[in-house]
Amino acid sequence: MTGAARGIGAAIVERLTSDGWLVHGVDIDDADLTTREGNRTVVAAALERFDGRLDAVVACAGWGLAGAVEQTPIADARDQLETNFWGAVRVVQEALPVMRRQQSGRIVLISSITGIIGIPFQAFYSASKFAMEGYGESLAYEVEPFNIQVTLVEPGNVRTDFTSSRRDVIVPGDADAYEASRTKAIAKMVEDERAGVPADDVAAVIAKVLEANRPPRGASVGKMGERIGIIGKRLLPYRIFEAAAKDSLGV
Repeated sequence: MTGAARGIGAAIVERLTSDGWLVHGVDIDDADLTTREGNRTVVAAALERFDGRLDAVVACAGWGLAGAVEQTPIADARDQLETNFWGAVRVVQEALPVMRRQQSGRIVLISSITGIIGIPFQAFYSASKFAMEGYGESLAYEVEPFNIQVTLVEPGNVRTDFTSSRRDVIVPGDADAYEASRTKAIAKMVEDERAGVPADDVAAVIAKVLEANRPPRGASVGKMGERIGIIGKRLLPYRIFEAAAKDSLGV
C-alpha cells in the first residue's frame, strides 16, 4: 500500500486493518517511490513480512500541482507524473511476478474523476490520472489469465490535506494573462475539496472492491453531481458537456 501516511491512504490502511487485512503501508517518507530501487525495497519488505505472499496492491501515492499549462515548467510537470503515474507503475511491476506465480492477486489503482474529466489549471494532475486510466485498462487484459484483477478507483472531491499541500506553479515575470481565470478556478477547487466526501468513503469502496468475487474495472466515489459528470462526459456531445461543466469547474 503506497501513499499510506496521510489522507485517503491513511484512511485505507485504517479500514483494511480493522477488516482483518495485514497491511504493509509506505509513504514517500519511508521509501523513494519514484525509483525502481525504492519500490523493489517496499515489495521485498512486504514479502518478508507476509511469508512470501502478496494478495493485493493499492497504489495511492500522489500530490497536486496547480497552474496554467503555458506557465508550468516541464520539470514540475515531470515531477507530477513521476509520483502520480510512474510511482504506481513501478510498484505494480515489482508485485506482478509474485502475483503471477501465485496465480492470484488484486491491484487497486487510485485514479480520479479528473482522469475522466480534465480540470483547468490542474492539467498535469489530470494527465497523470488519464494515463492511469489507460494503463489500468490495458493491464487488466494482460493479467486476467493469471487470475489477477485490476480496479481503478475514481474519487471526486475528498476532504484531506491534499488541498493544503497542493503546489502552485511559480509565475515568471510581472505579466500574468491567466491570473484572473486561474485564481477563480483554484478558489473553486479549494471550495469543492473542502466540501468533499470524507476519506473514509473512499476507503470503504476499496474494502468492498478487495472483498468482491468479481471486482469492477472502475468504481467512482464522491457526491452524486460529480459522478453524474462521468456519465455526461461519455454520453453528451463534447460542446454540450463542456458548456454545462464550465461553471462547476470555475471557468
